[in-house]
Amino acid sequence: MMVASFNALSEKIAALRRKSDGGRLERWLTGEEVCGQLRISPRTLQMLRDKRLIGYSQINRRFYYKPEEVRRLIPLIGTLYPGGR
Repeated sequence: MMVASFNALSEKIAALRRKSDGGRLERWLTGEEVCGQLRISPRTLQMLRDKRLIGYSQINRRFYYKPEEVRRLIPLIGTLYPGGR
């Protein structure tokens, strides 16, 4: 009976693992990666955070950004900062 319970539990775990693999989240980007992709300075990135133009999460003292937030900003950077940084 114990073996049957263990097998049922392991099947449920395997099913949950298969289900979660299909909805994998993209890797979050660091501030340095965002600055490189958008070609902006760290101070400009801070200004975007302060004005709530880019979503982020903070863990300890580091900021992380979703890739879709960065992609959304790519066409807007030229209009937000026409003269460059």
